Amino acid sequence: MSPTGLEAVFLANRDKLVRFLVARGAGEAAEDIVHDLWLKLAGRMDGPIGNPVAYLFRAADMLMIDRYRARRQAERRDQAWIEERGDGDASPDPSADRTIVARQEAARVAATLTALGPRAEAIFRRARIDGVPQRQIAAELGVSLSTVESDLRTVYRALAELKERLS
Repeated sequence: MSPTGLEAVFLANRDKLVRFLVARGAGEAAEDIVHDLWLKLAGRMDGPIGNPVAYLFRAADMLMIDRYRARRQAERRDQAWIEERGDGDASPDPSADRTIVARQEAARVAATLTALGPRAEAIFRRARIDGVPQRQIAAELGVSLSTVESDLRTVYRALAELKERLS
């Protein structure tokens, strides 16, 4: 089944969206932002859009701004926490309990990735840990870009469910 409507417009303009975001300052995060946009579009159920190309570019720009604001807010929060502690040490030794909990959570994440299969795990690791662009991953594994995107969506969904269970 070939994509229609907004999905078709997105796929036709995907490379332009990435270049647009890079030019606006997103840098290497441009691919991730475009992927986030795709995820948002996949859940969209309202009516037709008068100018879908403009809508996509505006939505991508807003996602980039949101990501910048979230990063800036996290940096401020971290700085405030360091200043409140008073010692200025940004990397305190974690307690034994926190170390154990962190190792258990990491093991659960690893098990979740393993359960999704070797291809999905490899794609996730290459994209999110190694920072390899999705197109390059697709070429390396001999799969389509949409397969890489689909596997990443599957992994993100599984990790979100794991996070929900752990909360």
